[in-house]
Amino acid sequence: MIEIKLPEEVEYIIKTLEENGFEAFAVGGCVRDSLLGKKPHDWDVTTSAKPEDMKKIFRRTVDTGIEHGTVTILHGNASIETTTYRIDGIYEDNRHPRNVEFTSDLTEDLKRRDFTINAMAYNPSTGIVDRFGGLGDLETGIIRCVGDPFERFNEDALRIFRAIRFSAQLSFGIDEETKKAISFMAPNLANISAERICAELLKTITSDSPGKMRLAYELGVTKIVLPEFDEMMQTEQNTKHHWYSVGEHTIKTMENIPADRILRLTMLLHDIGKPQCKRTDENGVDHFKTHAVSSEKIAVKIMRRLKLDNDTIKKVRMLIRFHDWHYIPDETNVRRLVHDLGDDLMEDFFLVQKADLAGQSDYMKAEKQERLDNSERIYGIIKERGDCTSLKTLALTGEDILSLGIKRGPEVGRILEAALDDVIENPDHNNKDYLKHFAIVQESEGRS
Repeated sequence: MIEIKLPEEVEYIIKTLEENGFEAFAVGGCVRDSLLGKKPHDWDVTTSAKPEDMKKIFRRTVDTGIEHGTVTILHGNASIETTTYRIDGIYEDNRHPRNVEFTSDLTEDLKRRDFTINAMAYNPSTGIVDRFGGLGDLETGIIRCVGDPFERFNEDALRIFRAIRFSAQLSFGIDEETKKAISFMAPNLANISAERICAELLKTITSDSPGKMRLAYELGVTKIVLPEFDEMMQTEQNTKHHWYSVGEHTIKTMENIPADRILRLTMLLHDIGKPQCKRTDENGVDHFKTHAVSSEKIAVKIMRRLKLDNDTIKKVRMLIRFHDWHYIPDETNVRRLVHDLGDDLMEDFFLVQKADLAGQSDYMKAEKQERLDNSERIYGIIKERGDCTSLKTLALTGEDILSLGIKRGPEVGRILEAALDDVIENPDHNNKDYLKHFAIVQESEGRS
């Protein structure tokens, strides 16, 4: 019999429910992950006990979703969601059942779940309960719906994207019948909230297999949730600098950068403006001038549409804005980059540039790599030396300017920016005496 090591609090809840005459099992993703040798993020318990039974048996409970049979049982420092076996009623909005019916049959509870690998249960006395072939699908690496995939996706359209996400996270294939249902039912994703779509998208692109976005495109998922990605997949790049379409290049860059949400989002969206910017010259060569500007604008619209937080939007838009930076890597230019981009994003910037280069052709690759290496080397020198690149480290403050008799107002800000610009060009100018004199000259020139 397969054994799973249960956390103490889960084992306690199962044992206590059994001692009171009820069935209880760990269920769903925690069983799947345990069988895969992964540490589960959460543990869920399913039981024949009704909510009122659980509240009588356990001293500390929270009514998490009691109308759907879910009670959170508190034990020690842990909180475990425990849900009564149930049968879902009719789904009215491609997401939520109108009502649920409690049942004493574990199989009835398992059959309402999305995929076979998520429809297994376990307790120490019974072992694995696998009524729908989840163990076999885990072994062969297949995502398969429980029962009729059309019914499962009609009940909850988010499962369509979840299939892609699990395929990416587990590096599994998708069963052919499940694929057919995804392609047919994908338009129902339009009924799902932006927040839910965003969560699945982020989990997909930050997985070990972000290339599964290609599968999302092929099955018609991105056509509904991210149509701009379809445009990239359909935009060829006839230029010496590229081997791939814009979309395939995008996938390559995601595969060549750490699985961080800011970095993967940046690579997903860094060329999103290229389809609109594409121009083909008389020789049949494609050009994408100003694509970084266009990509930033479109990316911001997409991120707002997906309800992403402002901090994420700010960081991603800045990295997209500068992803194509290719100035001569001298100290002044690198200091200006640090000023414009922000020191906190510089390490990410270099990762973005390396990933972008990895997704290009071999044309001038050595020269591009040398320029990138020099930029990173110069940044290291600037950082170690502590060169001033922002008003925070400028040796002149607004109060210093006011102490010179210059009136408070916009002129103070203009002088500070001019002083910073001078110091970025000449880092040895960052001393108070020099900058006070500089401020007096600036104020005088401003009056003349």
